[in-house]
Amino acid sequence: MRKYKWGVIGTGKIAHTFAVALRHCENAELTAVASRTAEKAKDFAGKYGFESFYGSYREFAENSDAEVVYIATPMASHFEDAWLCLENGKNVLCEKSLTLNTAQTEKLLAFAKEKGLFFMEAMWMKCRPVYRRMKEWIASGAIGGIEYIKADFSNFIPYDDKDRLFRADCGGGCLLDLGIYPITLTHDLLGAPDEIISSAHMMNGIDMSNTILFRYSSGAFSSMDNGFEIQLRNNAIISGTKGFITLGDWFHCTQEGVLFDREGREVERFEFKDEINGYEYEVDEVHRCLEAGLTESPLVPHSDTVAVMKLMDRCREQWGMRFPNE
Repeated sequence: MRKYKWGVIGTGKIAHTFAVALRHCENAELTAVASRTAEKAKDFAGKYGFESFYGSYREFAENSDAEVVYIATPMASHFEDAWLCLENGKNVLCEKSLTLNTAQTEKLLAFAKEKGLFFMEAMWMKCRPVYRRMKEWIASGAIGGIEYIKADFSNFIPYDDKDRLFRADCGGGCLLDLGIYPITLTHDLLGAPDEIISSAHMMNGIDMSNTILFRYSSGAFSSMDNGFEIQLRNNAIISGTKGFITLGDWFHCTQEGVLFDREGREVERFEFKDEINGYEYEVDEVHRCLEAGLTESPLVPHSDTVAVMKLMDRCREQWGMRFPNE
């Protein structure tokens, strides 16, 4: 596999985490980084070894040699930033949630298809070894038909009106930042629900916490609690007619999955230690797809990205939650 020239747009916390993994991936060449100021871009480039830096996203998109771009800006900026990169012939890996709503997501993915470029939402959970092993267990029939899923993602985060998480104009709120994980897990295993029952604690135009229940005509259901106001263990259980699977604390990035039979006896335990910090697996997936000439990943297909966004739109409709820049 040849080396691919990477660029990064945005220099916040998640970009730093991603860059740590990127610089240790042998098929990644750290080509360029862009921030809203040249000073921030220069500091980031120097810290991780990027060859060049830019003080504006447009300058980066129009002038850098990056072949694939990781977008790590606030969610409200994803649509514009991703569009700019696609417009300039660059493949894109964009942080979740991909956009603010389904209309934006569908428009962006259609543009990527029109340009013949690779595009993937950075749902790193789906690329991780434990998650993929869990899918193999289910596909093999080890737990039978799925009857119940419980997955939470709630962290206590002190309120800060300057933090993007708490700003409606940045696409804030816990649904798009945290809730997308249990919703993605549920949709990946059970598809779209027949009924959604949800409620949220709203403050300043964003959901501070929410409870979501998906019900299916088969009788299966999924229960999800998400938020910034309380700390939960953030683990998951997938229970079926023949057994169940547990994903450890922080289910979206856990390094341990356990398969049990119907009586609760352990059948198999899968433990996997990350090579770097876990983000390397989505980098590897991007490389694999580019090498194969694919424009979307089989692990994170466009159809799933759209479907999950539709589910989040339905939840927000129930809460009367609308972003000011939608």
